[in-house]
Amino acid sequence: MIVGGGVIGAATACFLARDHGAEVTVLERDPSYRQASSALSASSIRQQFSTPINIALSQASIEFLRRVGDELGVDGAQPAIGLVEAGYLYLASAAGAPRLRANQALQRAQGAEIELLDTAALQARWPWLATDGLALGAHGARGEGWFDGPALHAAFKRKARACGARFVHAEARAFAARAGRVHAVRDAQGRRHAASALLIAAGAWSAPLAAQLGLVLPVSAKKRDVFVLDSPARLPGCPLIVDPSGVWLRPEGTGFIAGAPPRGIGNCSDPDDAPLDAIDHGLFDDLIWPTLAARIPAFEALRVRSAWAGYYEMNAFDHNGVVGAVPGWANAHIACGFSGHGMQHAPALGQALATRIASGHDGALDLSALAPERLQGSARMIEDNVI
Repeated sequence: MIVGGGVIGAATACFLARDHGAEVTVLERDPSYRQASSALSASSIRQQFSTPINIALSQASIEFLRRVGDELGVDGAQPAIGLVEAGYLYLASAAGAPRLRANQALQRAQGAEIELLDTAALQARWPWLATDGLALGAHGARGEGWFDGPALHAAFKRKARACGARFVHAEARAFAARAGRVHAVRDAQGRRHAASALLIAAGAWSAPLAAQLGLVLPVSAKKRDVFVLDSPARLPGCPLIVDPSGVWLRPEGTGFIAGAPPRGIGNCSDPDDAPLDAIDHGLFDDLIWPTLAARIPAFEALRVRSAWAGYYEMNAFDHNGVVGAVPGWANAHIACGFSGHGMQHAPALGQALATRIASGHDGALDLSALAPERLQGSARMIEDNVI
C-alpha cells in the first residue's frame, strides 16, 4: 500500500509491480495533482550536490532517464520526456569560491564530471555571460540538465498500471495496526484498504500521517515561484545558471524559466502552506529581473509571459529526504522531505524503495544516510546546494 501517487509513489509502485510482481495499491487524494510538487516542479537534474547520497541518486536517475523509453514503454509506445543535458552552471563570487571548489572535489571523487572555470574560461564558453563580481564557475559537463517532469510522472503511472498496480482516489486518514505492523489504511470515507506493507509518500503532507506512527517529521510545504520569460535574446549553449544571489535561469521551449528563494527566507516570510495562487511578482521586479539584466546584458528586452508556484516538501532538519523504515514498525516505510530534488531522484528512489519493501534489504543503492533515525539526533547531514 502506497499513500501518495506523486512521482515518488508512482515510481515505487511501478518498480514493485514490474520488478517484484507485487500487488500494489496507491491511494491518491487528488488525482488531478493540482497542488502536487510532481506537477509543479521545474524538473531539472544535477550532480552538483554537497552530499554523497544525493550525487549517487542523481547518477542512478540520469542513467534511467536516458533509457526511459525502453524502461517505461507500454504496448510498443515509448514515453518521451525531452531530456536535455546542457548542464548546471553554478557561479560564485570570491567569497563563495572555496565552497564551490570543495563541493567540486567531492563531486569528482564520486565520479561526477564537474569542471571548474575561471572568469576567462566562462567568457570564452558563454560570451553572452557577464562575469562582473564572479571568481569561479562549476559546470556539469554531462549528466545534468532538465526534462518533462509531468511526462515522467505519467509514464511511471502508465507502466505501473500496465503491470497490475491500482491507483485509487482516496484520502488516507488513519491506520489499523497491531503488534508493530500496519494492516490497513482507512480513508476519509471510512473505507478500509488492506496493507501487507505501507509506504507514506504524501510529499509535503506526509507529517500528519507519519505522526500517527510516532514519527515526528520536520517536513512542511514551502511555496516557490517560477516565472516564464520571453526574450528575443539567443543564448547558445545556455545551461541552467545559478547566480551567487540565488537567482536561477534555464531555457524552456522558445523562452526561459527563472526563480529565486523567497524574500526573507528563514523567517515568517517563508510560511508553511502559502497559497499557490499568490505569486510574489515583487520578487521578480526587485531581485530576479535586475540580477538577470546584469548577468546577461542581452536580457534588457525581457518580459514575464506567465508564472506559477509549487511546493517544496521542505525538510527543515537538514534539507535532505527522509527515506526508510519507520522506527518501531516492521512493515511501514517513509519517503518524503526531498526539499526540491524529489523529482530528479524519483527513478533511483523508487527502484531502491521497491527493493527494500519487497525483499527487506537494500539493493545496489544504500539509502541508510537518509534513514528517519537521524532526525532524533543532533548530527545533521546538511545539503548546501538547495536552490
